[in-house]
Amino acid sequence: MAEKAKQLKQFGYAANSNLVLQADRSGIQRSSREPSGAPESLYGQIKKNKMGDRITHERPKELEDRLEKMRKRRSNDAGADDTEESELKRARGAQGSVAGMAEQESFYRPKTRETREAYEVILTLIQAQLGDQPQDVLRGAADELLVVLKNDKLRDPERKEQAVELLGPFKDELMAMFVAQGKRITDFSADDEEQDGDEKIDDELGVAVVFDESDSEGSDIDEIREDDDEIGESAGRDAGTAEAALHGMDSDDEEGAGKDQKASSGIVEARSIDAFWMQRQLAQFFHDAHEAQAKATECLEILAEADPRECENRLVILLDYERFDFIKFLLRNRRRILFCVRRARAETDEERAEIEASSQGDPELESVLRELRGEKDKTGGDKRRRRGDSEKSGPVDATSALSVVDLDAIRFDEGGHTMSNRKCVLPDGSYRLQKKGYEEVHVPAAKHRASESEELKAIADMPSWSAPAFKGMDRLNLMQTQTFPCAMESDENMLLCAPTGAGKTNVAMMTIMREAGKNLDEDGNVTDAFKIVYVAPMKSLVQEVVGNLGNRLKPFNMSVRELSGDHNLSRQQMEETHVIVTTPEKWDIITRKSGERSITQHVRLIIIDEIHLLHDERGPVLEAIVSRTLRQMDATQEPIRLVGLSATLPNYEDVAAFLRVNASSGLFHFDGSHRPCPLQQQYIGVTERKALKRFQLMNEITYEKVMDNAGKHQVLVFVHSRKETAATAKFLRDMALERDAIGDLMSEDSASREVLREEAQNASSEDLRDLLPYGFAIHHAGMTREDRQLVEDLFADRHAQVLVSTATLAWGVNLPAHTVIIKGTQIYNPEKGAWVELSPLDIMQMMGRAGRPAHDTFGEGIVITSHQELQYYLSLLNEQLPIESQMITRLADALNAEVVLGTVTTLREAVEWLGYSYLFVRMLRNPHLYGIDPSVLESDPLLEQRRADLAHSAALLLDRHALINYDRKSSALQATDLGRVASHYYVSHSSIATYNEHLRPTMSDIDLFRLFALSEEFKYMVVRHEEKQELQRLAERMPIPVKESVEEATAKVNVLLQAFISRLKLDGFALRADMVYVTQSAGRLSRALHEIVLRRGWAALASRTLALCRMIDQRMWGSMSPLRQFKALPMEIVSRIEKKGYDWERLFDLSPQELGELVRNPRAGKAVYKHVHMLPRLDLTCHVQPITRALLRCELTLQADFKWDDRIHGGAEAFHLVCEDCDGETVLHHELFVLRRRFADAEHYVTFVVPVFEVPQPQYFVRVTSARWLGAETVLPISFRHLILPERHAPPTELLDLQPLPVDALRSEAARRLCEPDAGAGSVFNPIQTQCHAALYGGDENVLVCAPSGAGTTACAAFALSRALEQRAGEEGGARCVYLAPKAALAEARCAAWAPRLRALGLECSVLTGEAAVDLRLLERSAVSCATPEIWDALSRRWRQRRAVREVDLVIADEVHLVGGEGGATYEVVLSRMRYIGVQAAEEASEAGTAARRVRLVALGAPMANARDVAEWLGCARGAVFNFAPAARPAPLEVSLRGFDVSQPSARLLAMAKPAFRAIAATAPRGEPALVYTPGRRAAKVAAVDLVALAAAEAAALGGSSS
Repeated sequence: MAEKAKQLKQFGYAANSNLVLQADRSGIQRSSREPSGAPESLYGQIKKNKMGDRITHERPKELEDRLEKMRKRRSNDAGADDTEESELKRARGAQGSVAGMAEQESFYRPKTRETREAYEVILTLIQAQLGDQPQDVLRGAADELLVVLKNDKLRDPERKEQAVELLGPFKDELMAMFVAQGKRITDFSADDEEQDGDEKIDDELGVAVVFDESDSEGSDIDEIREDDDEIGESAGRDAGTAEAALHGMDSDDEEGAGKDQKASSGIVEARSIDAFWMQRQLAQFFHDAHEAQAKATECLEILAEADPRECENRLVILLDYERFDFIKFLLRNRRRILFCVRRARAETDEERAEIEASSQGDPELESVLRELRGEKDKTGGDKRRRRGDSEKSGPVDATSALSVVDLDAIRFDEGGHTMSNRKCVLPDGSYRLQKKGYEEVHVPAAKHRASESEELKAIADMPSWSAPAFKGMDRLNLMQTQTFPCAMESDENMLLCAPTGAGKTNVAMMTIMREAGKNLDEDGNVTDAFKIVYVAPMKSLVQEVVGNLGNRLKPFNMSVRELSGDHNLSRQQMEETHVIVTTPEKWDIITRKSGERSITQHVRLIIIDEIHLLHDERGPVLEAIVSRTLRQMDATQEPIRLVGLSATLPNYEDVAAFLRVNASSGLFHFDGSHRPCPLQQQYIGVTERKALKRFQLMNEITYEKVMDNAGKHQVLVFVHSRKETAATAKFLRDMALERDAIGDLMSEDSASREVLREEAQNASSEDLRDLLPYGFAIHHAGMTREDRQLVEDLFADRHAQVLVSTATLAWGVNLPAHTVIIKGTQIYNPEKGAWVELSPLDIMQMMGRAGRPAHDTFGEGIVITSHQELQYYLSLLNEQLPIESQMITRLADALNAEVVLGTVTTLREAVEWLGYSYLFVRMLRNPHLYGIDPSVLESDPLLEQRRADLAHSAALLLDRHALINYDRKSSALQATDLGRVASHYYVSHSSIATYNEHLRPTMSDIDLFRLFALSEEFKYMVVRHEEKQELQRLAERMPIPVKESVEEATAKVNVLLQAFISRLKLDGFALRADMVYVTQSAGRLSRALHEIVLRRGWAALASRTLALCRMIDQRMWGSMSPLRQFKALPMEIVSRIEKKGYDWERLFDLSPQELGELVRNPRAGKAVYKHVHMLPRLDLTCHVQPITRALLRCELTLQADFKWDDRIHGGAEAFHLVCEDCDGETVLHHELFVLRRRFADAEHYVTFVVPVFEVPQPQYFVRVTSARWLGAETVLPISFRHLILPERHAPPTELLDLQPLPVDALRSEAARRLCEPDAGAGSVFNPIQTQCHAALYGGDENVLVCAPSGAGTTACAAFALSRALEQRAGEEGGARCVYLAPKAALAEARCAAWAPRLRALGLECSVLTGEAAVDLRLLERSAVSCATPEIWDALSRRWRQRRAVREVDLVIADEVHLVGGEGGATYEVVLSRMRYIGVQAAEEASEAGTAARRVRLVALGAPMANARDVAEWLGCARGAVFNFAPAARPAPLEVSLRGFDVSQPSARLLAMAKPAFRAIAATAPRGEPALVYTPGRRAAKVAAVDLVALAAAEAAALGGSSS
């Protein structure tokens, strides 16, 4: 009994009290208003309210339980939207507008592998039935279908009937497949799905939700409306605010409760972190308490890692990638969590005090500690960490410090869908209607502004020469008339904001005419001294502009060409073009390459159409273009006119400031009243929560709106996929037939119906034949050209009443209608990997098709969208949506482009560059939206510190990824090879970092495809359930194995790329769109990979990456026959050759007859032979010459070995020339060789230098491969079997430490007079002159002196000259000396220096003229004759007959090192001849027994590697050879070399201007003299102008003057 009592006692409270966790309340902030016990007055605390105003109604208990349950499910993002932080959150895209409704709807989730496979099959079948729809629609339909299939009370016919109601008519076979797959799903519960759906309340919409009780008792609650703060808002308040919201729709809830700023920015509250905080967080993911505890311990250990990257990697491995958001949250709060947990786990006060003491000196931890203690920050409030701010870094200058900004935190996640406006004020007369399931907002059409009261500009009053550009027009309209003075009569920048259809193209034409008028010659023709760039946002618009401008400018002989992703222009074509029409991305690529500056420097006008694209995700490209252009103008002082064309927008003043437009004369804003046909608008916001019902409701609304116009006006319905056109048109037709309303569209006996019936027979599309007789038509790019033309004609002739089309009709064809309906605003974006809202550009273009000016007084535009997007589209189309900058999203890439271009070389220049951006303008206008405290503007009105922080942060990011070298001390920015590749190939820095990390020289094709799939460009790629079946089938057919599971996004990218190369057709719009996106990026990404590998010198991998590039270009595998690249050759013949397995190289040796026999078709032999020999190949021969033992010069001769066809090869063919080592592993040299059509038959020579290794290799390989043709490769082995390398060169002459030789040491007065001017300070000679003096002045041997420039070799020549003059001083005629210099200017300069000295000695010095008779007389009477090798060669050839030549005593050969250069052959012959003359004279004198008159050779030159060889050739003794090292220069010389990877000479010189200026500024900061050498006169002039312009720009930036 006692034992039992003892056992029970252990469960008592006293025995377990020490195990109970006690909450630590020491850090809880106590209220400062706690009662003290003293009496207090109630004055001012009692409100005078009416009796009964605090009455409350008690809710039923079951309702309270439901609401409590809903509160727990709600996200923590609901807050007070009227605060500034909520404005930031909304603008940043804290809750995506696209996924808003989808996230609120719960879908069935399979729990086993078998049920998941069955569910994916059902989704695939539903997608085939419904067409291309967002995933929430497909999954919603699948859930509804499963409810039907799992309902045991239904019979098979009833199931089929309900399934048809959901999905539309389908065959019995499909129903059988649904039933079969439904039986495989065993974990679906209709009750759970229904209950989960009922328990969710749409907080944003405030939609009434009916709760059905599961028991028999009914509920008294019919509907519940929940607000952010309270539940059960009165209907009176809703009614009262409805009218106010009509004219001022506010997306913010004015009465929402404020939410803590730390929570919205991802910072956890310090007081909420206790010892077990991590375990509670992980319990959300790991339901096992022991597992959660173990994971928590590991997480804390990992967070203590010093390296953030290693910490992130280990957390991903521990918690899986699916919880990456939580991992990012932990990393953001890493130090805060560790500090708080350690403090909470401290067992003693001493340990806690020690932990708190460790925070001293750390601002972040000190702030956390103050927060834990409940103290206020030093600024007077709780410290709020602004988004994007981080710890301080190194100084920019002596007074300021730089902060690291989190660029990802301050970017706009919603991109072009960003809304920074709080309200949308609609015009008077607007009203809204509430209907079941949706809400309508009606905006009346603006009153058209009449122009009769103002005089319009007549075309006849314009300059007569410009009239052909406005052919067919009599007068300009009102808008064009008002802009005429600025557009046509001035050169200032201009911004025009006007609605679609107002005639902005004619204003652009006026600016073109203005520029053309300034470049007319005397005959009135337009010269080619200028260029105009027209930037259009889309390729289709580019083609339209090219056609329009081309026709209108043809009378002026001005060429207009397209430059886009589909059409590239050669340099010659660009030089011949007057107007270049391009996309923003293409012009950005052109201007960011220094090699194209020779083209861009001639641009005088840039027209940017649709400049409101700044608000879009492509906006940073426009910002980069304009900023680069403005900086170029300031740097070169060459004017470039900027003209912006835009739709109406609210903050046009900001865009004008960005373009540097004079607001009083160059800014024009026209509202909707200037639209030719005013637009009446309807906005329909669907409030239905379930995706499938929302989709069905949109169809019904579309039908209602179509029928409202039935028989009155034509209707144009825009949908967003090709399949949806036919599906929507058939739904509208079937609904009209069902409701017997088809006659309202078109009467039975009308002529149009008969026309439609007849034309329907001519249509090739089955859907079109089915729809046309009822007055419906469809239009999309997938139809044949004949069908599209038929539909366009029938609609233009008003036979077809309803046309359902994709957006291609809005861009490509001008086919307006009275009513335009946009059914749904979501479209699949492969870049985001999801369905997103339509871009503003698309919406405006579609709405621009509403109204026909010739027939209608107004047009009607109807937008059907979700209720959440109402304010966005109302703001967009009613001038309420401010244009924001998206520059932050691509700031790092844009900065890298400027660094590579050379326009930004320091952090200060980066700050200056940001000052030219639209981001800078918007930061000044709305600082808080961009994460800046508005109070900062008071101390820093130009936000220089903020710009410095942004530039510093971007530079750190690029430096970390090795794209630039960022020196934090000097703030210098220098481009790297990786940065150049990223800039030239338009690749993001993240992708380059990925390649840099994973590239290995031994990678296989499998690894290459996997690396390609890891590119940052595909980070949003996702694998949807309905795609898995098809991806699995495709993966099994791929020639390159895919190792990853098809559920991974990288596997999807890999499969899509291989499917593209294999030319496979895909099902499903989204999957096809994904493949298009992948392949659009594949070309440049693969080229970037090849360039990186080449620069690393990996030969085998370079060959493999180049093959990948060509396979992508040609869409064929390397194992296929290269003949597949010729489209004219029948595929049947190519297949026969492939089946034969015949070696491709052997086909070149076969005759046409043999080829005909090979393909078993004698007639096809000639065609095969012709195409085999059209494949671009080159014949190679190589001559090698060793320069030194370590360098080998190769002279490669290339000649075309194929038949050129302009239709196939174009104007040029590019080849990659690569020299590899004997193992084919290392690239020794590579360059791009371009063979042009004009020189295809000529031989071409390429000279390059390659290293020779210490251990010589047996051979090298030269590989020449076509840049775009597979199978076009030539390999030439270079054997070194008979190669003889030169001997090792002797070391340079040691400079001895001798006593400087004074001038007085010379024996004669004549020698002193001759040599003293060449001596240094103190009348002493320098060490080199002192060391050479004995050989030159004390003997008669031939001497070679090689010394660096500036070492005083002129004095050495004077020594030898003095020796010769002294020896022949007493003889008749005296000494006869010849001075040879390779340049005439150098010979004349030496003569001018020596003539006065010799004249004082009674001697003469002359310069030979090149005329033999005159030169002989000069030679006979002159002691010293100066000449060039060419003149002396002509004079000395007949030396036997010319005594004066034979009697030469001394030949001084200056710059003798040029013997090995161009023109050195003559120099070599002359010196060899003079030595031969001396030898012959000695032999003749020996035979005659007389004294010989010896010819002494003294050669002067720069230090040489083979000075001993030259000395042997000149006959110099070993003691008479002086070859000093370059470092022996008396005045030290610092040499720095910088190479420029620009092949075009003029562009290369332009690229050198800025670095040359920077070098001058760095080496001569106080204005010391600087000397710049250029290749020629013209280059000198250009360089001088560039340097002056750069100096002026530098002075303007510093506010000073340039010297």
